Amino acid sequence: MKKNLRKLAPAKVRIFKIANRRGYAALCLNNLTEGSTPGQAYLRMIKAVRRGGYELVAVTADKAKKLLKKNI
Repeated sequence: MKKNLRKLAPAKVRIFKIANRRGYAALCLNNLTEGSTPGQAYLRMIKAVRRGGYELVAVTADKAKKLLKKNI
């Protein structure tokens, strides 16, 4: 039986540089993922929100960089 996933806009994901570390983190719906690039953090977020019943559209690495927030 296929699970019905609710759609989620990429703008809901907040990507930011981790202070005092080399990587990036993504935050969405109380999920926190880390990656060495913004694109990697976003791809890991896709898997995390899927476990909660949401579907997040995959974006390219360039679009993931545009989701990067300066101040969190």
